Amino acid sequence: MAFPRGRPVPSEPLGILLLSGTHDRAHYAFVVASGAAALGRQVVLFATNLGCHALCRDSSELTDSGRDARIQSRGVAGLDTLRDACVELNVRMIACEAGLRAEAIDPALLLSGIEIAGIATFLAAVGAGRIITI
Repeated sequence: MAFPRGRPVPSEPLGILLLSGTHDRAHYAFVVASGAAALGRQVVLFATNLGCHALCRDSSELTDSGRDARIQSRGVAGLDTLRDACVELNVRMIACEAGLRAEAIDPALLLSGIEIAGIATFLAAVGAGRIITI
């Protein structure tokens, strides 16, 4: 698969570090993750602190979670659709163990298949790849 204008897809992984607990940032983390994975890139999404809410089955704890219904009414994919796409595209999703504790989020509230690990696991998974913070 290739980028527009014929540029090759980078072979190194893309790491996405989600720190924010706002809907707009969580939504865009999943937009970037699913887009990069759809282009054939290995993607690791690591959520910590309030960003861990984006990996919960019920994402209503995200700040401005009502935004999801508004954007869907305008024809934009909602958070559940993007998270499902990430699962289908084999995006590795990790919830930070310390972040879960810091925000008092019960790991039982996470989506099925979410890995719980620390920053060293994330950094090792990304290796020489690029990391973006959202």
